[in-house]
Amino acid sequence: MDLSKKSLDNMEYMIEKMKEKLKVLNFDVMKPSHFDDALYEELKDIYEMVMKKQSFSPSEMQAIVEELGNLRKK
Repeated sequence: MDLSKKSLDNMEYMIEKMKEKLKVLNFDVMKPSHFDDALYEELKDIYEMVMKKQSFSPSEMQAIVEELGNLRKK
């Protein structure tokens, strides 16, 4: 998948992969349509960071979820 191109499909892919990796239960409420596509690069940066790490502390999980929340459409 070419994530360098901004698209709804790419946003959906990144969000689904992060949900799988983070195993956050309430993450299901986050859908690609909830995110501002103008912030695609920020979403991609978070995705890349999440995919590189093997495990996350509770505070890291909280920070990631909060940061994703900041990217949601207002």
